[in-house]
Parts: sequence; C-alpha cells; structure tokens
Amino acid sequence: MDLSTTIAGVRFSSCFMNASGALCVTREELLALGRSRTGAIVTKSMTVEPRDGNPAPRYYGFPGGSINSMGLPNLGYRAYAALIPELKTLGKPVIASVAGLCEDDFPTIAATINAAKPDLIEVNLSCPNIPGKPQIGYDAEASERLLKRVRKVITVPMGVKLPPYFDPAHHEMMGEVIGRCGVDFLNLINSVGNGLVVDPEREVVVIKPKGGFGGLGGTIIKPVALANVRAFWKIFEGRIPIIGTGGVVNGVDAFEHVLCGASAVQIGTVLVEEGLDVFGRLEMELSAQLSKKGYTRLEDCRGKLKEL
Repeated sequence: MDLSTTIAGVRFSSCFMNASGALCVTREELLALGRSRTGAIVTKSMTVEPRDGNPAPRYYGFPGGSINSMGLPNLGYRAYAALIPELKTLGKPVIASVAGLCEDDFPTIAATINAAKPDLIEVNLSCPNIPGKPQIGYDAEASERLLKRVRKVITVPMGVKLPPYFDPAHHEMMGEVIGRCGVDFLNLINSVGNGLVVDPEREVVVIKPKGGFGGLGGTIIKPVALANVRAFWKIFEGRIPIIGTGGVVNGVDAFEHVLCGASAVQIGTVLVEEGLDVFGRLEMELSAQLSKKGYTRLEDCRGKLKEL
C-alpha cells in the first residue's frame, strides 16, 4: 500500500509523523525518531533560550486521552539549528517547529533556522501552556502581523500550527489571514486547552502547573481536530495541504483525517504512551483500512468525506 504523501513539494515516504512535543526535545530523541518508521522528523517547538519547562508532573495519560502542561521544554533555537544538518543525513524530511515567548522572538528564530535548511518550517501560533501568555492564534491581527514578518525570512515551505477553533466565524477569519500571508501548509490542531483532569480518589488534580489546567490530547479531541481539518480544507478547496493532528490512535482515525482533507497525520499522545514502534502499527492499520475500502493510495480518498 502506498502511504507516501507530498506537502508543499516535499515528499514523505509515510504520512505518519510525530507531533511537535512528543519524543523530540533532545538530540537523542530526534535521532531515534529518524531511525524509526516515522515519515518525518519534527522538532520540538523552539524558543530563543533553552527551557526546562514547567514543573513535574506535567503530563498525565488517562483512558481516552492525555493532559499536559509542558511549558515548552526545549534546547533553544541555536542548538536545533546546529542539529538540523545531522538530522537531514537520516534521509527523512525535517520539519522545524518555531515558537517564541513574544512576537519579536519568531523572526529571530526563523531566520537562523531557515539558514540551517530544514525541509519545512512550522510556525507554532498555538502553544497553550505558558503561564500568563495567551495563544497568538486566537488573535487574528497579531497572527497576521507575525506571519508576514517571518515569511520575509523563511525561504523553505512555511506552515502554521493553529489552535483549535470552535466557531465557523473563527475558521473564516483565520482563513482570510492565512490566505494573505503566503502559507504553504497547515497543521491542525494543537492540544485543546484548557482542560482539567481530577483524581477523585485522592481529590487532587493530576498535573502540577497552572493549578492542574492543561492541553488535552488523544481520542477525546478527535472530533475537534476533524472539524478543523474539514473546515480549512473547505475554505481553501484543497489548495493548501493540511497535516491532521489530534486523536489519531489507530489506522481508522488516520483514515478519518484523510477523508476530511489531511495529507498527513501527526501523533502525540499515542507516541508518548506506546513509543516509536507505534508507527509500524499505524501503517499496517491504515493500509488494511484502505484495502478494505478499495483504495490504493491516500489521494484516492483525501477530502472525499460525504455529507448527508
């Protein structure tokens, strides 16, 4: 079964890849990803200075999903810029995820990372776990201003990772912004904040940062992720490739993302819970689902979701 895909002119041998944040912070984790069956190596979203992130416990898996408030632990952009050439020797596309603690951080990071020549750059407008910092992706004016600034310094394909939107008016508003900013691909969605998971036995929250509030991932967020993939696929009529992220724990989940319009899918919760072998399982399950439905490649069913 052909599970290859192309995003912004870059070919991926598999449509499955890690979501930024899942097993991709350190050099060792990134090299291990490169040796796995992942279709790409996606870096942790990087900031100017190295960060330890929020205090532990900051991730908790529960039946149906996960909650986390990691706080952007990362090596700092200079370290990732130095690592990118080594990662590229592993023969897989490298997607560098660029973040920042303020608007001015983004162009600084993007220029240096662009010079290291990753295959694609993902601008993360949706980090939900920095205390006191709102998500830029919920501010259309700030998002447009930032994207136009980074577009000037990015020469490789540039994508945007967005938070979940819950209203068609917000899909339309961000669609207009994206259409004006030279965006080459979308990554939908980041975790759904701000959730709260309670341990009723101990009568306590399950993660330490932010009083227990954090971003939700895993099965529980799949309907929200699918809605965002479908909304933006329809807004752009399939012209901008989409990476579907959220709720993919088996091959059928990935198939649903493709039906809604995704060209590839990223995994977070299930990768953390199962480890790198999960890529092989997902490939087998998606291949079986495509075979069952009579499809031979992803293009045959991408965006073909029927309405009643």
